Amino acid sequence: MNIRTCKSCGAAIVWIRTRSGRSMPCDAKPVNYRTKPGGSTKLVTPAGDVISCEPVDDPAEATGWGYTPHWSTCDAPDKFRQKQSKTQ
Repeated sequence: MNIRTCKSCGAAIVWIRTRSGRSMPCDAKPVNYRTKPGGSTKLVTPAGDVISCEPVDDPAEATGWGYTPHWSTCDAPDKFRQKQSKTQ
């Protein structure tokens, strides 16, 4: 996996292509999780699935691992969002 640097905050990030085909910047540190439908935490798996879950510290309790979307931890996430063009 290719680790990059966020141009806004300088944090290490990785880009993951989601199942919908979009590339999403994520924090480079993986997070162990337990699947929890309707959970408040969203992670992106290496396969590109965006899941609801709860983070766990003990890998033995985890159902997998994924990455936190970087927009949730960045100091200025709106700086790089694509602007929607208005069509009339």
